[in-house]
Amino acid sequence: MKTKTILAALLLSTVAAGASAETLRWARAGDSLTLDPHAQNEGPTHTLAHQIYEPLIIRDHSGAFQAALATDWAPKEGDPNVWVFNLRQGVTYHDGSDFTAEDVVFSINRAQSENSAMKELLTSITEVRAVDDHTVEFVTNGPNPILPANLTNLFMMDKTWTEANNATAVQDIAGGETTFASTNTNGTGPFQVVSREPDVKTVLSANESYWGKDEFQLDVTEIVYTPIQNAATRVAALLSGEVDFIQDVPVQDLGRVADTAGLVVKTAPQNRVIFFGMNMGDEDIRNDNVEGKNPLADARVRKAMSMAINRDAIKKVVMREQSQPAGMIAPPFVNGWDADMDASSTTDVEGAKALMADAGYGDGFSIQLDCPNDRYVNDEGICQAAVGMLAQIGVTVNLNAQPKAQHFPLIQNDETDFYMLGWGVPTYDSEYIFNFLVHTRGEERGSWNGTGYSNPDLDAKIVSLASETDLEARNATINDIWTVVQEETLYIPIHHQVLNWGMTEKVGTEVSPEDDPKFKFFKMN
Repeated sequence: MKTKTILAALLLSTVAAGASAETLRWARAGDSLTLDPHAQNEGPTHTLAHQIYEPLIIRDHSGAFQAALATDWAPKEGDPNVWVFNLRQGVTYHDGSDFTAEDVVFSINRAQSENSAMKELLTSITEVRAVDDHTVEFVTNGPNPILPANLTNLFMMDKTWTEANNATAVQDIAGGETTFASTNTNGTGPFQVVSREPDVKTVLSANESYWGKDEFQLDVTEIVYTPIQNAATRVAALLSGEVDFIQDVPVQDLGRVADTAGLVVKTAPQNRVIFFGMNMGDEDIRNDNVEGKNPLADARVRKAMSMAINRDAIKKVVMREQSQPAGMIAPPFVNGWDADMDASSTTDVEGAKALMADAGYGDGFSIQLDCPNDRYVNDEGICQAAVGMLAQIGVTVNLNAQPKAQHFPLIQNDETDFYMLGWGVPTYDSEYIFNFLVHTRGEERGSWNGTGYSNPDLDAKIVSLASETDLEARNATINDIWTVVQEETLYIPIHHQVLNWGMTEKVGTEVSPEDDPKFKFFKMN
């Protein structure tokens, strides 16, 4: 049985600490979509969760592994199908209850459930078992050499707290459900929630009982998080001193911010690709003017649309040189990235027109493009540029730009035919991309594959990656899969995103390639 102690006095003391000079006022374009740590696999959602909850392993701001709730991990001696994780002792949740192995078993099982957005990361796990209070074994369906990489955003929940509050089921975020876990938290992390108004403001205070007090900087004692969708307003807040740190300095304002006394801009490549997806699977699609057939089902049309996109112009005009044109939907950080594939996307309007005519669409067609306007750097601007570029080959695009909270369910619920998506790869391995974006959509994989693409042979190769220990053979399979993805023009890659963090001189941090600031690392000058 776990001890339960509500630390009321502690909560009062940490709220009082909010008036200190260590308050960090943080802003970005969009808010977390939920507080349920397993309900959405999305960057800003994970970023907020990392302040409150913790996984067994984290990545530091350089991208390297660092022990979190597990102190060490390794395959079990004599049994390559089992990973053994030794858990950190003396860790408590925000309500004072102990973190134990039963919480790990519960959390992994919860994250494997139907509504979880994290289940693709856990498909090789057949069983999780508690050996004792501080030892857990992960049993996999064949040896899985990259299992630890799949756990860096897999947050641990208090089994007793979750069950007591009827929150065992993961929130159905695509269905619009609200649950106790989506509005309340109880983590082991360095900060705890004081108040939250979604899309308005979230206030976090320092967890005075945090296990990592002797291991991390922990200069920040309070976080005031304010989503500011409008780019000009967000920059104005930094310039005026209303906020200390913004993750997404608009590219048009980089010089202005950098030249302002007391402010700093730090830039780094992000582990993320921006691209368009197309519904090629349906016989007929809803948001076009072609009756009885689907123009996107023809690979020639998909190829033509990709050839019409001038990525260099987007880089120069829309992104102000703050992007790297992409030819594949894998960032250079990722195992399986190929320089030749990434350089393969070239602009050829006349060639694209010829392909359209060859496919029977010489006169073009119209279609709706669904685009977020508060998720990626200049997301709506990229989509607006694509509208004009596609018009050159007869594709008339009606742009539907809206906040990510409305945009993402369109993809998850198969309600879009042409859409923007960005994909980061926290595992730094192509399997992550394939599991979510290429595998046939089903119960265990393909949850973000809104294309309708299904290839059983490719599916089998994707599944094999989780248990292939011959790295040379595994990489050959990864290359085979990418070859098919490229030949089919499964997606239209646009660019690798570049991060621009803006901050006052009092904030000390380097840019994380995952765009996930962990404030326990921040140094306040």
